[in-house]
Amino acid sequence: MKKIERVLISVYDKTNLLEIATALSQRGVEILSTGGTARHLRDAGINILDVSDYTGFPEMLEGRVKTLHPKIHGGLLADWDNAEHTAQAAAHGITGIDMVICNLYPFEATVAKPDVTLPEAIENIDIGGPTMIRAAAKNYRHVAVLTAAGQYSQIIADLDENDGCLSEARRFELATAAFAHTAHYDTAIAAYLTDVDSPPDEFATDVTLRFKKARTLRYGENPHQRAAFYKTEASPGACAAWANQLSGQPLSFNNLLDLEAALEIVKDFATPACAIIKHNNPCGLATAGTLQDAFTNALECDRTSAFGSIVGLNRKVTIQTANIIREAANAGVKIDAIIAPSYTEKALRALSRVKRRPILEAGSLSATEPVLQIRNITGGVLVQDPDVHDLDANDLEVVTACAPTEAEIESLLFAWKACKHVKSNCILLANSTQSVGIGAGQMSRVDAAIIAIRKAGEKAKGAVLASDAYFPFPDGVEIAGEAGIRAIIQPGGSVNDTPVIETADAYGMAMVLTGVRHFRH
Repeated sequence: MKKIERVLISVYDKTNLLEIATALSQRGVEILSTGGTARHLRDAGINILDVSDYTGFPEMLEGRVKTLHPKIHGGLLADWDNAEHTAQAAAHGITGIDMVICNLYPFEATVAKPDVTLPEAIENIDIGGPTMIRAAAKNYRHVAVLTAAGQYSQIIADLDENDGCLSEARRFELATAAFAHTAHYDTAIAAYLTDVDSPPDEFATDVTLRFKKARTLRYGENPHQRAAFYKTEASPGACAAWANQLSGQPLSFNNLLDLEAALEIVKDFATPACAIIKHNNPCGLATAGTLQDAFTNALECDRTSAFGSIVGLNRKVTIQTANIIREAANAGVKIDAIIAPSYTEKALRALSRVKRRPILEAGSLSATEPVLQIRNITGGVLVQDPDVHDLDANDLEVVTACAPTEAEIESLLFAWKACKHVKSNCILLANSTQSVGIGAGQMSRVDAAIIAIRKAGEKAKGAVLASDAYFPFPDGVEIAGEAGIRAIIQPGGSVNDTPVIETADAYGMAMVLTGVRHFRH
C-alpha cells in the first residue's frame, strides 16, 4: 500500500475535479498545481502550492514550460527503495510526488473543427502533460496517475477504505490506462500531421487507426464468439456507431452491422427512402413521395425475408410512418431495430411499445461526409475510397436497338444506385423506384438473376434489371428476357459484350452501359 501525501494536479478538463481535490485536501494531502488548474482550485477554497513556488522557477513561454523541472520529474521518477536515488533527491531538495492527476489539451477536438489552422493544432499539442503522465506511470510502484474523471470516484473510495493509501494493483491498473491514454493522444497527433503532409490524391504511408471502447457486447456474430464495440473519438457525421439509442435492448454485434448497412443505403437517396436489411443485404428498398409509402413499397419486395430485419429511413419518422410499421409487425413481420434521422414524440411512443426493439436516432443526414473504408485481413488492412460514384441519364450508353423510356431510365438509375449496396454478385430488379427482386452474394451471376426473378415472381414482367458487374455470358440476359424484363443497366466491358447485347435485342429489351462496376465484397 502507498500512502498518498503529495499530489500534482494539472488538467485541461476540470470535470469533477473539485470532488477529488476536496477529498484529498480533507485528508491533509499537499496539492501542487499550475496555471488555470491552480486558480480553479484556489477559487473553490482549496489550499494549493503553486508549482513555480515549489520549483523556484516561473512558468514561462506562454505556459509551454510549467512542470518540466527536475524537482517535479525527480519526485515522479525516483525509486524510493533505491538508496542512491534517495540520497540524490535529498541533496537537491526533491520530495516525492505520490499522485498525478492530469489530462491533456484537447487536440482531437481542436483538429476536428473545419477551419482549424496548422499553428492552432500545433499549439494544442500537450508536452508537459504527457511527460508527467508517462513518468508517473513508469514509476507506478511509487506514484498513482489519474487521466480521466471517470477514475476519481473509485480512487476516493479506495482512499476512504485504506486510510489514505492505494494498493500497488490499483496503481498498476492506473498506469496501464495512462499509457493507453498517451498512446491514443500521440496517435491522433501523428495521424493529423500525416494528413497535413500527404499529397491530396495519395494514401498515407502509415495508416493509424484510433478507436475507443464503447462497450463489451454480449457476443459476436455467434454466441461462442467474444466481441466488443469500439468507435472513433469524435463523430464523423450521421452513422450507426454514433446514433443515439432512444429505447430498446442493448445492440448486438449483428445489429450494429445491419444498422450501418441500412443507414448508408438510405443516405444515398434525396427523396424519402426505406431500406429493409437482413444479414447486411437489403431484402427491400424503395423511394417514394412519403416515408410511409417508401416503407410499404420496400416491404413488398420480400416480406418473407423481412422477418427479423433492420429498417433504415432517411426522414423524420412521423406517427403515420410509425403506424404503418406497427401494422406490418401486427401482420407477422418482425422488425428487430429501426434507425432514422429523428422521430416525432408520438412516433417514438408508438414504436417503443415493443420494449426490446432498439430505436436509434442518427441525426441529420445532409452533413455526412464520405470517409475512407477500412477492412481487416489477417496481418493487415485494406483501405479504399467509398463507392460514391453517381451518374445521371446523360452518362448512360444505349447499346441496343430499343432505347429505354424516360420512366425506365428513372427506374434504371434507382436500381443502379441500389445495387451497389448489395453483396456481389448482385442482380436487382426494380419497378419504378421500388425493388421487386434481389439476388445477392452469389458466386454465379446467372444464379443471382435466377434468385432475383424467382423472388419477384409476376412482378418481374415489365421490371428493369441492374447488374453490379458485366454479364460474362448471355445466359443471365436470356433468363431476364424470358421473365419479361424490359430494360437492363450494367457496366459492360465483357469480352462477350456483343453476344450479350444481341441477346437483349432478340428479346426487345433496352440495355444501357455505365462503364462503372459496383462490386461489394
